[in-house]
Amino acid sequence: MMSKFYLLVLALAIFSCKEAPKKEMITDAVEEVAVQVNLDKYPTELNKVFEAHGGLNAWKGYKTLNFEMPNEKFNEIQTIDLHKRFDKISTPDYTLGYDGSEVWLLDNTGDYKGKPKFYHNLMFYFYAMPFVLSDDGIKYEEVDALVYDGVSYPGYKISYNSGVGASSTDEYYIHYDAKTYEMRWLGYTMTYFSGEPSTKINWINYNDWVKVDAVVLPKSITWHKVEEGEIKGAAKTVNFENASLSTEAKPMEFYAKPENAVIVE
Repeated sequence: MMSKFYLLVLALAIFSCKEAPKKEMITDAVEEVAVQVNLDKYPTELNKVFEAHGGLNAWKGYKTLNFEMPNEKFNEIQTIDLHKRFDKISTPDYTLGYDGSEVWLLDNTGDYKGKPKFYHNLMFYFYAMPFVLSDDGIKYEEVDALVYDGVSYPGYKISYNSGVGASSTDEYYIHYDAKTYEMRWLGYTMTYFSGEPSTKINWINYNDWVKVDAVVLPKSITWHKVEEGEIKGAAKTVNFENASLSTEAKPMEFYAKPENAVIVE
């Protein structure tokens, strides 16, 4: 039977502290990497957010990201090609992936009840904040500061050009610490299933960071309850473990559909 963890994450994603940020360091560093990115295409303050997390020049130099999501039954291991956006999720019970054209599922138990086309890259986008907000086809708009627990967090609205991604009508809101420029909140609307724009914003708090090689990524993220548009207390925290980045891309065969897997329509 599919883990309660997956169902909870799916529910939080669809429906969905004034606390000192926590930051640790993963010390197994690979060689220093950097590429030259045209930063002029991004708002000045958003560039400062990217820089507070290690900078786009460092992020764009990596080709492969790995991280694990623990639950009571097993760790879900996620691997992503950062340039081509192939992905693979590996567990003892099931494996699913995206090879650049199709989403596939290998269900070892026959009990998988999830939605692979929706889930295969869902947690990658939440985990790889703020860097995924530098993708092509994005429009930026400065918005009013988010006020939570008496603290104001400046921010930007993120929208997508038509046809970008699986749901180009999704909207995101990134809010950051006005002093350190570290990301603090992510707001998002969910339009994948309806295809229609939504005014309901879900909110995730980012206040637990770890340095992974040259960049800073979340060690955990916390969904908050929202009542009548107002952010309330914490609802659920999702943890990440054993993160690593590599300048080497995995071979295409790594993401290819296994012989016994099925294509998800």
